[in-house]
Amino acid sequence: MSAVGLRRRATVLAALRSWFAERGFLEVPTPARVPSPAMEEHLHGLPAGDAWLRTSPEFALKRVLAMGLPRIYEIGPCFRAEESGPWHGTEFLMLEWYRVGAPLCALVEDVESLVQACAAALDVSPPTWTHWTVAEAFLTLAKVDLATATVTTLRGHDDDTWDEAFFRCFLDHVEPNLPPATFLRDWPVSQAALATIRTDGHPRAERFEAYLNGVELANAFHELVDATEQRSRFETANRERIGMGFAPHPVDEGLIQAVGQMPPTSGIALGVERLVAALCGWDSIHPGRVSSPAP
Repeated sequence: MSAVGLRRRATVLAALRSWFAERGFLEVPTPARVPSPAMEEHLHGLPAGDAWLRTSPEFALKRVLAMGLPRIYEIGPCFRAEESGPWHGTEFLMLEWYRVGAPLCALVEDVESLVQACAAALDVSPPTWTHWTVAEAFLTLAKVDLATATVTTLRGHDDDTWDEAFFRCFLDHVEPNLPPATFLRDWPVSQAALATIRTDGHPRAERFEAYLNGVELANAFHELVDATEQRSRFETANRERIGMGFAPHPVDEGLIQAVGQMPPTSGIALGVERLVAALCGWDSIHPGRVSSPAP
């Protein structure tokens, strides 16, 4: 990372910690070496002896939530194999925080306030946010009605599953055309991961993602607190990994136990380097590659 990048990241880190301190959050460091790197089938961990380097601090932080601490956060390094490019890195800095008893909309407000504080610290203009459901984004930008969408209408390949076609359409037609600062909420149930499912009206995952200047910045859930369902999702994700030719993730029994002991909670993960780069107008999280960064 360049000297400019280091200065800007340090400014943002100071602003983040100040923001959380003002709101009564406890900073909690958790281990980087963990018994299971992830649950999601598309994430790939890096082995570390007889354990793994974490892809996020989520599993460990949920153990802390089960102990009874209501507002916690962590800023620390995470590691993912098979991820490289302008907006990806094998090692990166992640911010994750949780609010016990808070609805998911409270985290939307957190993101808006936190990004505004970081923009002020960097002396750049804060963004104005657009709020869409995933269905609204697909209908507006891809002309696809998700209520009746098929692999064909999603412009998928003949051998795609519905979820594969969904992501292909999302990456090709939705994500590149989002407004500069966008929240996308109400994701398909099949992409709930560790989120609860709402069944009022039509089923949907209580999840949102935040995008800033075309970059996925954050991913938030109203967290699952059912241990039996958590185990089932772990098993389902592992079956899908095996079907894709990948080894299954080890099941983290500590996570399963913690999920069953957690109170209703909303949680979110945010990429720190992505936040810095997006606010600074860079085209990469690797500022040493930026041709003419601002002084």
